[in-house]
Amino acid sequence: MTLIDTVMATVHLLVGGLWTGSVLFFAAAVLPTARAGNIRAAAFEVIISRLTMGSRIAALLMFVTGGHLAGTRYTVGSLFGSGRGHLVLTMLALWFVLTALVEIGSSRAKDGLAQKKVRTPAENAAPFYLGAAVVAVFLLIDAGLLLN
Repeated sequence: MTLIDTVMATVHLLVGGLWTGSVLFFAAAVLPTARAGNIRAAAFEVIISRLTMGSRIAALLMFVTGGHLAGTRYTVGSLFGSGRGHLVLTMLALWFVLTALVEIGSSRAKDGLAQKKVRTPAENAAPFYLGAAVVAVFLLIDAGLLLN
């Protein structure tokens, strides 16, 4: 393994952990607070904006680092013809789903925040953010399976 491979793997693991952790924290701590109306609209909007921007940056970094790792560790045949390859392809699909769910959740939440409401936008976005949390758990399970 070269230095660049080590750097790519490290960045990939750190960004993936931070991204999934951020989504899980948001779904478990911030979203219930917003659904109860115990957060100001401006603060909720800032948190959503940071989660969305972080998700976009993470998606780009994961694509670049994951593409490098897949390109150096797998062939087309081993990606599509082995169990480990299928786990990698599943992970790629899950990252796209996670990105989409965070984006849709953000859009749904921001629609009502313009009127300085919190509960309704949080309720409208909740299914997407909760779905993103489930996907984040599946990503962590997939990553764990790839470690074997």
